[in-house]
Amino acid sequence: MKLARLGPAGAEVPVLLTDGSAFDLRPIVADATARQEHYLSPSALSEIRQAHADGRLEPFAQAEQARIGSPIPRPGSVLCIGQNYAAHAAESGAEPPEVPILFFKPANTVTGPNDPVAIPRNSSKTDWEVELGVVIGSRALYLDSPAQAREHIAGFVTVNDFSERDFQLAVSGGQWSKGKGAPGFAPVGPHLVTADEVDPQNLHLRSWVNGEPRQDSSTADMIFGVDHIVWHLSQYMALDPGDVICTGTPQGVALSGRFPYLQAGDVVEVEIEALGRQRTEMTQA
Repeated sequence: MKLARLGPAGAEVPVLLTDGSAFDLRPIVADATARQEHYLSPSALSEIRQAHADGRLEPFAQAEQARIGSPIPRPGSVLCIGQNYAAHAAESGAEPPEVPILFFKPANTVTGPNDPVAIPRNSSKTDWEVELGVVIGSRALYLDSPAQAREHIAGFVTVNDFSERDFQLAVSGGQWSKGKGAPGFAPVGPHLVTADEVDPQNLHLRSWVNGEPRQDSSTADMIFGVDHIVWHLSQYMALDPGDVICTGTPQGVALSGRFPYLQAGDVVEVEIEALGRQRTEMTQA
């Protein structure tokens, strides 16, 4: 299934997308914004499937004209795995990690997939990063093995992990989050595809700036796969429904020195096979 949220910022409507149509999910998940555990739980997803099969869902008439919001309204945590593609680690001047590198983005970085994003004040090195996002559907804590991870995943999304490299590296104080936390630095969507329909280790990722290709890779090149990441993180923290895990980016970012950093007026597009495409126009804060 494809789940989305359509409408003005702060007033989005949860919908099911199928065969070019959108169906209003408010009768089932009216509290989607306030209670993500209901929106993404296995029982809620099962109820949505059954309601659609029974013909009980009404069309959402304004779908074609509506703004697309993030399919996850406000994650409790946005967890990010660094240098999870060997080629990207190399272009960053680092050895491939032996264990997953973890950093966090604030929840208020999350925005819609086509919303404008402001380059932060005093920024000279704002960068793009197409990433596979994993959305948690039920609490994961102390999983016994990676094989259990998929039971706790609601679905997958496209994410752009925007980064300011000077903030991240030169004035980091040893942590990366200063360069990751500006408002809008995590566009998510356009929709969530449920876990039963996705092979997360066989997806094509691409990015463009002003129509020129930048990244072109596959999630098959991850150092740590999705199941391992979820299991590993669960040994140190509880992953709750609605949490988003960004699983790293492949080579082809501005940090490599091969491309210029972003400026106001640039248009960044990122796409993941089966999960959809984003278009972000950069503005100036």
